[in-house]
Amino acid sequence: MKELLTNKWFKFAVAAILYLLWVIWIENYWWLIGLGVIYDLYISKKVHWAFWKKKNPPDGKQTKVIEWVDAIIFAVIAATFIRMFFIEAYTIPTSSMEKSMLIGDYLFVSKTAYGPKLPNTPLSFPFVHHTMPLSTTQKSYVEWIKNPYKRIAGFGHVKNNDVVVFNFPEGDTVALNVQNQSYYQLIRAYGRDRVWKEKETFGDIVSRPVDKRENYIKRCVGIAGDVLEYKNGQLYVNGKEQQHFPGMQYDNIVTTDGTGISKRTLDEMKIAEADRHMYSNTQYLFPLTQENEEKMKVLKNVKSVQRTLIPAANWDKNIFPFSDKYQWNVDNFGPIEVPKKGKTVQLTMDNLPIYQRIISLYEANDLKVKDSTIYINGAPATSYTFKMDYYWMMGDNRHNSADSRYWGFVPEDHIVGKAVFIWLSMDKDQPFYNKVRWNRLFSFVH
Repeated sequence: MKELLTNKWFKFAVAAILYLLWVIWIENYWWLIGLGVIYDLYISKKVHWAFWKKKNPPDGKQTKVIEWVDAIIFAVIAATFIRMFFIEAYTIPTSSMEKSMLIGDYLFVSKTAYGPKLPNTPLSFPFVHHTMPLSTTQKSYVEWIKNPYKRIAGFGHVKNNDVVVFNFPEGDTVALNVQNQSYYQLIRAYGRDRVWKEKETFGDIVSRPVDKRENYIKRCVGIAGDVLEYKNGQLYVNGKEQQHFPGMQYDNIVTTDGTGISKRTLDEMKIAEADRHMYSNTQYLFPLTQENEEKMKVLKNVKSVQRTLIPAANWDKNIFPFSDKYQWNVDNFGPIEVPKKGKTVQLTMDNLPIYQRIISLYEANDLKVKDSTIYINGAPATSYTFKMDYYWMMGDNRHNSADSRYWGFVPEDHIVGKAVFIWLSMDKDQPFYNKVRWNRLFSFVH
């Protein structure tokens, strides 16, 4: 057995089979040329591929420095391959998914759940996303090579209520000094001229390819073809109430008799310190799960607990699709149908705000309106057929989540993977000796 495992032809056969399976998986047969490299590595050995090593050293050993370089190069290549095709680490940075996902949760995101998406910009610095380490503005990638969208085979498709990581749809354009805010919301709030001219406030305006846009994590509440409606904080999918998740929470006004609510009680309810807002000596604002609402109501000094739902008549101009034809808000919107690949919709001036970004940006058409006539790629258009599937994402922290209610649909080419596993969870509000949330370690995402 030992002789077999060390035989060069056996090693070549194993490496060649694994490589061939990978080529078949990615469906790019130009990579078959790599079989020649593998043959040379194991059999012919004509080319000195590991140029950083000494070829045939006298004592048969490499120096310690070379061994370290060899180990680092192997680790970088292996980790990059795993990160690109199989699994990637991700950190929960905001409270948008609380209490299902908590700030400080460290996740593994499966790329194979929906099929890995091949990089649009394959030339980039390893292990970083869009910005170089120790910088806030220097790009970590170059666009000398740009690949079109391609997703290879995975184990399944995005399903309703999956917790999904995706590239931020409005992240195609970014103001570098305020990268945590949507460029388009900045334009709506301050005007294009101010955002572009006030460099000291907003910084340079840059564009980013799809795979280098910010990673977001939300729950997919609507897949392609679903009809969604949100009434007084309750989501309906195809006419049925969305199932309730234990971690789902809403903002509540808590009124007391004038005495405060103890820190210990709020800690036990896992209400983050940043979410504890005091309006007056008798009123507080807390995001609460249904379970915590009931716990709060039975406290002796609490007089009432009331969800802060916005009436349907109150239009929020920051809510998608930002048109007076659709005067929706964070608690009341729709009905709206999620676009499906191959489906044709009739286009009118009334419904154009819903589909405008899809047609012009996500599916790269030249869209113009002249004299109330819609033109797509220079021709008058009264209908449009979608080229991709789309999804509707929402955070479980329903009143503290920048999600599809604020920027619309998520295209399929923005989907990164499925959140599957929490391997570490750290509570920033706790002292060092108590930071680890032991009950969340090695738990699955639901």
